[in-house]
Amino acid sequence: MNRTASSAVWRHRAIAVAALLLVLALGWLIFRPRPLVVDVATAGRGPMSVTVDQEGEVRVHDRYVINAPVSGRMVRIDLDDGDTVRPGQTVAEIEPVPLDPRTREEALARVAAAEALVREALQNVRHGRAELGQAKSEEARMERLAREAFVADEMVEKARTARVTAAAAVSAAEARATAARSELSAARATLLAIPGSDGRAPRHIALKSPVGGHVLRVLEKSERTVAAGTPLVMIGDPTRFEIVADVLSSDAVKIRPGASARLEEWGGDAPLAAKVRTVEPYAFTKVSALGIEEQRVNVVMDPVDPLGRLGDGYRVLARIVVWAGTDVLKVPSSAVFRDGDGWAVFTIVDGIARLRRVAIGHRNGRDAEVTDGLAPGTVVVRYPTNDLADGVRVRARGTDAPRSR
Repeated sequence: MNRTASSAVWRHRAIAVAALLLVLALGWLIFRPRPLVVDVATAGRGPMSVTVDQEGEVRVHDRYVINAPVSGRMVRIDLDDGDTVRPGQTVAEIEPVPLDPRTREEALARVAAAEALVREALQNVRHGRAELGQAKSEEARMERLAREAFVADEMVEKARTARVTAAAAVSAAEARATAARSELSAARATLLAIPGSDGRAPRHIALKSPVGGHVLRVLEKSERTVAAGTPLVMIGDPTRFEIVADVLSSDAVKIRPGASARLEEWGGDAPLAAKVRTVEPYAFTKVSALGIEEQRVNVVMDPVDPLGRLGDGYRVLARIVVWAGTDVLKVPSSAVFRDGDGWAVFTIVDGIARLRRVAIGHRNGRDAEVTDGLAPGTVVVRYPTNDLADGVRVRARGTDAPRSR
């Protein structure tokens, strides 16, 4: 009887313990911390680039402004914006005011100065062509030495850049020579207002286009009296464009001639390719929208792709590549955060967040290069919050398994 009672007591105790364990298990399941829902991505290898982004403007490569060489009454200009003009075509006419002796001497001095500028410009063209020839020879020599493994590829790239820079300098010198000739023509036109033997000035001075192209703008349309030097017509070749973007001087030092660029937000579906021709050697002060004075530098780019319907003065967003890699281990920039003096990410291992220190190389607005600390395929947490810590249970948002990126 006592044995039976003892068995019953132990049986009741076992049932009570089992019930207590069941209650504790249910309580833990009900009140246990829920996994923290996070966004995830996967570390992977692929191409990556770092760019300097800045709004730019499309402008005609060479533009010519026809100014009034003398004071007088301008005849109404019949040209309209977009009209085609030929070299030597008359674009404006002026009835000059006769020159007095003092003005006559000033006109002669301007002609002499313009002739000196033409001689200087032609000398610069000859010098630039000599430099270009030397740069081409140096590039060919470096390519030959590189094929024989005597020099590194970097020397070939430097020689190629020097050749591109020299070619751009020749183009600029030739453009300056053309402009100098136009200035000389304008200065000589002033002499037409000198009275002849009959004491009267010529009735009309015809202003001719120095180049063939299109009328970009008619600055003075109606007949009126104009002063010497007044801009009348702007002429350019709309098939030759360049893109100019002013960047911070701290970014300009990273940009090299020959660097590739992408033109976006111009109105088309796909970005357009461009290449940096030159980084101007001087900076200027510009006040930002916040009222801060900034030192900025103009970066001039040549389009590689046709610009379509883009015209002079159109706005684009230029993304200039300052570094690029073809096989880079990268994670989203939103997954990387500061941890002391270094960088870290949260990885996910069996549903648990683990803090992992990493070494970061290049960064852009979207990705960060990981040089040490992660392996390809590692799942990382994007946008880590203050609630996330090492050892916290997590769950990928909207899915049972992390989605690769």
